[in-house]
Amino acid sequence: MTQTLKSWILLLLLACIWGSSFILMKKGMFTEEHEPIFSAPQVAALRMLLASIALLPFALRSVRKIVAWKDLLFFAVVGFCGNLIPAFLFTYSETGISSGFAGMLNSFTPIFTMGIGWIVFGTKLTSRQIVGSIVATVGIILLVWAGKGLDTKAGLVHVLAVVLATFLYGVSLNTIKHKLQHYQPVTITSMAFLIVFLPALVSFFLFDTITVIKTHPQAWSAFGYISVLALVGTALAVFLFNGIIRMSSTLFASSVTYFIPIVAVIIGTYFGETIALGQVLSVLVVLGGILLVNTKTSKK
Repeated sequence: MTQTLKSWILLLLLACIWGSSFILMKKGMFTEEHEPIFSAPQVAALRMLLASIALLPFALRSVRKIVAWKDLLFFAVVGFCGNLIPAFLFTYSETGISSGFAGMLNSFTPIFTMGIGWIVFGTKLTSRQIVGSIVATVGIILLVWAGKGLDTKAGLVHVLAVVLATFLYGVSLNTIKHKLQHYQPVTITSMAFLIVFLPALVSFFLFDTITVIKTHPQAWSAFGYISVLALVGTALAVFLFNGIIRMSSTLFASSVTYFIPIVAVIIGTYFGETIALGQVLSVLVVLGGILLVNTKTSKK
């Protein structure tokens, strides 16, 4: 199996995992009747804590593989910007927008990845990439405009939470590619989660998650969804993601967002969420622009 084929297989697998993460967040927060179970911060804290615990044995072995202690700063960037903070932002966003729409908005990631790479790390851009980014940006604006319930300040804030999360993903992606490329994916993933373990543990107790587990009749059912989200949608998925970055490029890895909206919308629709036609058309514009960004004009 060639490395290119392996990268594509992992990318499609990752799209399925992350595309289903949005509905798992929703299932952790609400019952079938849309009654609250865990709050958005509680779901995020549980997700990060469970993932950190699962990766703890790998982290303890990875500590001795650190080449320079300054790399701990870059691991912290990946831990906070690529995992902890977005976890809270995405669960918050889904208290105001559908899981499918949140998956669509995740399409911001490649644009931020490219922009940060160009501005901060001096990554060269072709004219095709510039045109593609403009097309994708127009599509994103149309997507936000087409979103239902965004005529209120609260709706816009929920959208901006996803936008901020995707910006942080772009920071994390570029940090992995340009500062941590010499580490194995398991080292990057486990060290990042080791660093956020304590904040996740503090958040778990700070938001009084234990009370919900003890008192809510559907808490354990929701806990099951959050466990899958943490172990598969976070720990395993981030490991796969970092592996794709190492095998290819940040742009290729972030192109998983080509497929995440499709998976998220299909699953969201299955569970009764409504997706507007304007949103679907806007996503097609976004994905067309991102595809243009990643299309090479010639081979070296």
